[in-house]
Amino acid sequence: MQSSIFGNIKVGYTTVLLAAAVLYVATCAPGPLWQDSGVYQYRIWHNDIEGKLGLALSHPLYHIIGIGVKYIPVGEFAYRINLISAIAAAFTIANLFLLLRLWLKKNLPAIIAAITLALSHTFWRHAVIAEDYTLYTALLLAELLMLLQYVKTKRVVLLYLLGLFNGLAIATHMWAAIGFVCYLAFLAALLVQKQIRLRHLGVIAGLWVIGAAPYEYLIIKNIVQTGDFTATLASALFGNRWQSSVLNIGLSAKLIKENLILMAYNFPTPNVIFFFAGLYGLKKVSPGRGFKNILLALLVLFFIFAFRYTVPDRYAFFIPFYCLAAILIGVGFNLLISLPNQQIAAYLVFILALLPIPTYIIAPVIAEKMQFGLATKRKIAYRNEYIWFLRPWRTGSCSPERFANEVFSAVDDNAVIWADTTTVPPLLYFQEVRGRRGDIKIISGLISSEGSPEFNERTIEKLLGERAVYVVSPIDGYCPDFLIERYSFVPSGIIWRVVEKQTE
Repeated sequence: MQSSIFGNIKVGYTTVLLAAAVLYVATCAPGPLWQDSGVYQYRIWHNDIEGKLGLALSHPLYHIIGIGVKYIPVGEFAYRINLISAIAAAFTIANLFLLLRLWLKKNLPAIIAAITLALSHTFWRHAVIAEDYTLYTALLLAELLMLLQYVKTKRVVLLYLLGLFNGLAIATHMWAAIGFVCYLAFLAALLVQKQIRLRHLGVIAGLWVIGAAPYEYLIIKNIVQTGDFTATLASALFGNRWQSSVLNIGLSAKLIKENLILMAYNFPTPNVIFFFAGLYGLKKVSPGRGFKNILLALLVLFFIFAFRYTVPDRYAFFIPFYCLAAILIGVGFNLLISLPNQQIAAYLVFILALLPIPTYIIAPVIAEKMQFGLATKRKIAYRNEYIWFLRPWRTGSCSPERFANEVFSAVDDNAVIWADTTTVPPLLYFQEVRGRRGDIKIISGLISSEGSPEFNERTIEKLLGERAVYVVSPIDGYCPDFLIERYSFVPSGIIWRVVEKQTE
């Protein structure tokens, strides 16, 4: 009987994994990308596991995997890198299914939870582009699986695996530090209660160190190179300039409103009520107090971290919270089907779980028609901002390629282009990976063409005398201040040429 159940679980896990993989691979971005995702592609192309934004934004394990994928000689390089997120997302959804299936011993709550997370806007959006978030969530759900099984079986080997997975998660994203603190408190309680011994804790710590080795390597390397332990620690915790955002404790009415809209858009279904039912019934179905406490602690800490975070792309930082919310939605749905004669209601819940798909089709159209205010200061050629931000799938999305082709067709020979961090990745991709327009130099504050000239207040006059200089967007925040203050801009296709100001 036990082997039969285990066999069914294996079939269920495999089925969910393949279904999620089909969804995300089918909707995956086909090539180069904008902004951070494009920078990730650029870093992987250059075998760069550290980056230039501080250690907290290095995400070395993700980039190590990407470097391995880079050398697979099949298809477009950028597409292969995007597929890392798709496959990691599929494992996240499968791990979520497995967690609830093993916990509640029912398929339906596990399936509803898996569908809920799979179709949530922010998770889906980051499952189809080059990002490290889904790799982290796959590891987070693996951690919770090990914790669940340990609470049920008391097998210490599961704690060993918990330590390893959390170490790997640390090497992926510093979100894992939140889980680390929770697990550390749990292990300390086990040690005091003599449920584990110091040698067990030593093995857990050793495996954690092995898992986190890529991040530890970068930390040690930076300490050796700079000799500044304090600065390296700050970089490892906050990056180069995000300490105030990470430690922010202030909330504005605008921030609260935007966050509530973001969360509602991720769960545009009446099924969200099961989240509150899950909170209510968690104690009743939890296999142990430690598991319940860690689940709630993670839920609250991830929520607080994301809700008062102030970076422009903070919507992505709700993803771990959404994973925990999906778990509780599954727990809440389990309470419903535990009641007698609820088969019809269960089928209705399944249908309602699919509501996000038509929502994401309709919402961008309505928002554009109403000119709903998005948090953007400018438009990028060939990119519809409403579709880009409000529709999660990227099937056939080629705006970065069209943008780069148009720019390369418009600029003079040996030109210099100043691009912001959103638009510089596709330009450099087509120059370096596709071999387009090697005569021009593309410069930004983060990454630039090899051999680019110095671009600042002292050199700009000389550059203008020698070659054509362009900017992608002559807008504050996307263009150097000294250019905006001292020069004029003439449209040149979809970008702007820098010229001397005309005196009256």
